[in-house]
Amino acid sequence: MAGELTLSPFLSDALVILGSAGIVIPVFARFRITPIIGFILIGVLVGPYGLGSLVERVPWLYHFTISNPDSLTPFADFGIVLLLFAIGLELSFNRLWEMRKLVFGLGALEVLISGSALALFVGMASGMSFTAALALGFALAFSSTAMVLPISGTRSPVGRAALSMLLFEDIMIVPIIFILGALAPNAADDGWSGIVATLWQGGLVIAVLLIAGRFALPRLFAQAARTKSPELFLSASLLVVIGASLATALVGLSPIVGALIAGLLIAETEYHTDVEVIMEPFKGLALGVFLITVGMSINLAEIGAQIGIITAAVVGVVVFKALVTGLLLRLMGARRGTAAETGLLMASPSETTLIVLAAATSALVLDQETARFWQTVTAIGLTITPLLAKLGAVLARRVDSAGNPAGDEDEAEIRTIIVGGGRVGRLIADMMRTHGKPYVMIDSNPDLVAAARADGYRATFGDAGRGDTLARLGVETAPAVVLTMDEPVLAQRLVGKLRRDYPDLLIVARARDPDHAAAMYRAGASHAVPETLEASLQLSEAVLVDIGVAMGPVIASIHAKRDEFREQLEREGGLSEKPLLKTSSLREREA
Repeated sequence: MAGELTLSPFLSDALVILGSAGIVIPVFARFRITPIIGFILIGVLVGPYGLGSLVERVPWLYHFTISNPDSLTPFADFGIVLLLFAIGLELSFNRLWEMRKLVFGLGALEVLISGSALALFVGMASGMSFTAALALGFALAFSSTAMVLPISGTRSPVGRAALSMLLFEDIMIVPIIFILGALAPNAADDGWSGIVATLWQGGLVIAVLLIAGRFALPRLFAQAARTKSPELFLSASLLVVIGASLATALVGLSPIVGALIAGLLIAETEYHTDVEVIMEPFKGLALGVFLITVGMSINLAEIGAQIGIITAAVVGVVVFKALVTGLLLRLMGARRGTAAETGLLMASPSETTLIVLAAATSALVLDQETARFWQTVTAIGLTITPLLAKLGAVLARRVDSAGNPAGDEDEAEIRTIIVGGGRVGRLIADMMRTHGKPYVMIDSNPDLVAAARADGYRATFGDAGRGDTLARLGVETAPAVVLTMDEPVLAQRLVGKLRRDYPDLLIVARARDPDHAAAMYRAGASHAVPETLEASLQLSEAVLVDIGVAMGPVIASIHAKRDEFREQLEREGGLSEKPLLKTSSLREREA
């Protein structure tokens, strides 16, 4: 029929996902519950074991279910790629080098001890072959990057410990899968040679990415930034992360290795803050798709039929991994609270567990029934990860006498944020350095940022008015934000946004004239300094004295004129007292 609208399966699935995001995020945020649980529950509801099982009897449910769960897999994988890219953006090569002992010490011990012990107790105790037990043990040893890092972050002691173990696990994915293939009953003779080939080819690709990225990325993002086009900047960001991921995937390495390297390279440039902000929505939505796929794999009927053994398996794996991780952290000098919280946070199996189980099944190392049982255990473990994180935080507060499980020793530096990298911003930065006060300068002009960094200023590229750019610079703990840009409308809008989000923040703003200063005060500025006023008064003082007027009357008249403007600002800005327009006016208050 002409004009009839046909809803394709792809569009139907997209509507379900977007509708789920629109419901889950605000509802769970209102009750201060992580949306991770919400996305998993949505997956259970709309998946093949939920409402999807009723579609044949109730056809209209088709529009509220995922018709083809496998079609979501590429989007779920992309979510994990973007997560590792975001982790790279938060790190730097220097910080990663500082963590090398944690990554290859703590990370290696955690994987080897957990994997070997789980293989012994879970695998071989149930009568499996050595190869099958090894595959299952190391599969369960993995922890979820997609679940853990959004909860822990990467800067607290818990976040650093979790990140170091997860990075080593991500490195070990490919060797473990290759080893399973080499140990398989039907393995080819070149199994081990394939590992060697992948390692040298992967090393070559990583070296090319590191060398080419250091030279190409700053130029690429500088050109994108000059256009002032968010679309082009987004395209450049996606090009880098997808290109690096494909490069490592083509030689047999995991695509998340390429994504992590891309993030690390961009983290060394002045554009990393803006890239973080512009990629955040894509990462959040793609991770939401991944979580929905986890929920869709949970078969409630199957769980009900084996509730006892499944519960025992989940509890056994979680308790064992928590104890191993916690004890390792204590042996390496971590505080009791940090060890307890990290142990519980890392206790669940991972999305990587599902990958290793699938590889072991395809290599005939594990039988289908065993793999399906542990896939169910893994899905439940992923679902309860946020609850384990809450339990870990509570336990950490109880066992740690300091009462601060996250610690403060590596929190982001508390610094004043200077918005604008022109002559005024530079002068303020000079005064901050003179008095030993930390600061960071942000500007959306890449040439100004590059020039400032070349001259030794702490400057970064970013649009202060976009999203949570200032939040990523630490505005929540900043002693002050100074607005120096000569853009009245943008400055006034930014002042209003900052005052709404941070009622106690000190906001010092540059204003063009007294009228603009009054508008800035009304918007919420703590101090607004009209640049034309002071320049005009100083010019008047110079010319009057030089043409013969006595200094005393000149200063008195300037003070009177300044006081007149202060009264005007008090009246038009709705202030409770007259604002100070310059430091020297303090003498008026002392008189």
